[in-house]
Amino acid sequence: MDVLGNLLDGFGHALSLQNLLLAVVGVTLGTLVGVLPGLGPATTIALLLPLTFVFDPIGAFVMFSGIYYGGMYGGSTTAILLNIPGETASIPTTLEGYPMARKGRAGAALATAAIGSFVAGTISTVVITFLAPAMSNIAKLIQPAEYFSIMVLAFVTVTSLMGSSIVRGLSSLFLGLAIGMVGIDGMTGQPRLAFGIPELYDGLSVVALAVGLFAVAEAVSTAAGRHTDGPGTVAVSGKIGMTREDWRRSWKPWLRGTAFGLPIGSLPAGGAELPTFLSYNVEKRLSKHKEEFGEGAIEGVAGPEAANNAAFSGVLVPLLTLGIPTSATASMLLIAFQIYNVQPGPLLFDQQPVLVWTLIASLYIGNVMLLVLNLPLIRLWVKLLSVPAAVLTPAILTFATLGVYSISQSVFDVFIAYGFGLLGFVLRRAGYPVAPLILGAVLGPLMEVQFRRALAFSEGDPTVFLTRPVSLVILLIAVACLAGPAVLRRGRTKK
Repeated sequence: MDVLGNLLDGFGHALSLQNLLLAVVGVTLGTLVGVLPGLGPATTIALLLPLTFVFDPIGAFVMFSGIYYGGMYGGSTTAILLNIPGETASIPTTLEGYPMARKGRAGAALATAAIGSFVAGTISTVVITFLAPAMSNIAKLIQPAEYFSIMVLAFVTVTSLMGSSIVRGLSSLFLGLAIGMVGIDGMTGQPRLAFGIPELYDGLSVVALAVGLFAVAEAVSTAAGRHTDGPGTVAVSGKIGMTREDWRRSWKPWLRGTAFGLPIGSLPAGGAELPTFLSYNVEKRLSKHKEEFGEGAIEGVAGPEAANNAAFSGVLVPLLTLGIPTSATASMLLIAFQIYNVQPGPLLFDQQPVLVWTLIASLYIGNVMLLVLNLPLIRLWVKLLSVPAAVLTPAILTFATLGVYSISQSVFDVFIAYGFGLLGFVLRRAGYPVAPLILGAVLGPLMEVQFRRALAFSEGDPTVFLTRPVSLVILLIAVACLAGPAVLRRGRTKK
């Protein structure tokens, strides 16, 4: 009953006129930017993050939850109509969504993606409502050694599931950890990696880092590839909706996708990539229309989109209860919390009950708003896909520059953003994933604190991470996740 009472209090705050308007603005802006080719949810949040600074924390997170969901919804539009996944988790959607669009069934593909995302988002939010407080109570019992091991597991799994080689993923991760160490050491008071530059003594601005790696890098990438011929936008013709046969073939994949995405996304080592690919493979095996896969099977859109949305909702569980982001998008949310001096973790539900329950209530509201906005306005969002790169690129760069400068009024932070934008562009071109870098930069300082606390409690004994059973099991799982892909690849090669 405490959960229901707290949720009702959250709705009381979320349904105020100001917060409802902020939710509408959030979902609209999130969808608008998320629809633009290649941006994706993480880039959308990074680009729009500065907009939330003028509000109080509760209003900011109401708007931010709208941006969060809007960016996810908008990404499916580019995947279906342009064959451009906003991120790796959207790749299964392109496999069937784009062929459906080319057959003149773009309306059905977009509808099943929107409705499936709504179903998965609603179910996931209901589970989060009851699961997150219980997880928070369990997290209070976790000691620093276990906390450190959980962070190591999160790093390893996110790195190994990025789709590139493990060496490149680890290289990106360690670069992020080094970036997170910049500044004055809180324990010794000595500057680290500051090179005598006073502006670096407080560390690198996480907002400048995020905007640079995602928004600026995406703009530079768009400009650099402006002469390449893409697959072309498929026009949306006919009715936006689903036939009775489409409903019959979609509702089970929606539920199965949610069943994959929510539990995997809720794990400290979760993410959206694994459940979306699992969902696609399961739907391909269970479908009675196997011959349509690769040619435009609606199940291949319904299942992965539901799994994607459920996994994105699930990442809020480790973020809110442990303070651990398991994806680049969740890292953006952690940055937003840190800006308002709020640290997600076991004590969040006790220290910030109004904020966290209003945030959860706003997820319900934002999910409904997005369904209402997306289906009737799909043709409007599709028109944004025709925005030429010559207009899109300078708009993104201008918005990113103003956003970074408005936070600190520092030209140095603007240079930092552009420096990391160029770094992000080079990493993408070289095939290095950016998500481990941003995770390392954001989560690295927290992991260092837990590492030092564990050593302090054990009086300097480094074996504390192996002598505590739970910590040892988590580290063994991390080793298995790191070595597993290499072993599987070697086995396939021998066969």
